Amino acid sequence: MIYIVRHGQTDMNKAHVMQGRSEHPLNGEGERQAAEVGRLLKQRGVKFSRVYSSPLGRAKKTAAIISDGGKIITDERLIEMDYGPYEGTNLKNLPPELLKFFKDFVNTPAPEGMEKLSDVTARMGSFLEEIKPLAKEGDILIATHALAMKGALEYLTPDSGGAYWAKYIGNCAVYAAEVGDGAYGVPFEIVFQ
Repeated sequence: MIYIVRHGQTDMNKAHVMQGRSEHPLNGEGERQAAEVGRLLKQRGVKFSRVYSSPLGRAKKTAAIISDGGKIITDERLIEMDYGPYEGTNLKNLPPELLKFFKDFVNTPAPEGMEKLSDVTARMGSFLEEIKPLAKEGDILIATHALAMKGALEYLTPDSGGAYWAKYIGNCAVYAAEVGDGAYGVPFEIVFQ
């Protein structure tokens, strides 16, 4: 089974700012979220044979907390979408071109200077294909970011019609997918009650 998790909360998340590829550490709430996810997964009997993370500190810290100090392998393909000139934009005061993009991801191309959604999906898909054979050895944790995670979910669900792009994925949200007969199953959100 693979487990894909968005990093825990940062102060930039709390302030509703697009942090993209800039470095912002987890805040206290983010560390608490990661610890809780780790505790609940452990309670379910999940033991990670491999732990992968985006190279950004907030994702690596999330992976370290959830995996209880497991060895982390970073991979550039797991980094957040490149927001280009929109990095640092306040999500509550979006410029018109970004507002249009966020309202209809499927039919509106990313604004000039931003990474294309198809490129996010392709790099996440490349990573998922590469690690697929390793899932036979045990559970895999993948710590990443909101838009990168959506790209992974789009890759794993090609008939979604782009539905994941518009779906809200909160801090420390977890999706899982089984791997069997050389193929990924449909991803599902793990909701901890």
